[in-house]
Amino acid sequence: MNNWTKRWDDRYSSEEFAYGTAPNNYLKEQLQKLSPGKILFPAEGEGRNAVFAAKSGWKVSAFDISEEGKNKAIKLAENNNVSIDYKVGELETLNFQEKQFDAIALIYAHFPAEIKSVIHKQLDTLLNKNGIIIFEAFSKKHLEYLAVNEKVGGPKDIESLFSTEEIKADFADYEIIELEEKEIELNEGLFHNGKGSVIRFIGRKK
Repeated sequence: MNNWTKRWDDRYSSEEFAYGTAPNNYLKEQLQKLSPGKILFPAEGEGRNAVFAAKSGWKVSAFDISEEGKNKAIKLAENNNVSIDYKVGELETLNFQEKQFDAIALIYAHFPAEIKSVIHKQLDTLLNKNGIIIFEAFSKKHLEYLAVNEKVGGPKDIESLFSTEEIKADFADYEIIELEEKEIELNEGLFHNGKGSVIRFIGRKK
């Protein structure tokens, strides 16, 4: 097991949910604007967002590198009387199909810096024409917030954080419905608490 996998297995192995069981606010707000279809949640951890989408009528697929995350997500889905298709492994090994999804939700999907753009481009192939990307993750400016308050969480290296320029480059063939860097107040479980700086992006695939 590599260090990256071990780190997330350790974080998700406790009884408590690392980021709570309620969905991310931005995801919730955006999903309510769309008609349910097929949605993918990369780096979905303990399943709070996937379960919310399933309860809202979406057909949900998710993946993560953490077996512990999957176990908690499946339990959370069962407790909410919904089912989600949750795979464990690296994206390229999971046999998703081209144009399989109507939406992809990247919620704090901080992949290792050297592969984050590659993964965004792989995910793009899985999305239908006119499909929607819903994205919220920490911006490069977030390091300033982390220096003041460790409890807000997020990566500590600037390369793993995002800029609006990177998002434009990674999702070049998209109509930008919304793209902004914003200060928000987070209150998500044990590891996202306090003020942080995020990039929010809604894009429609052309």
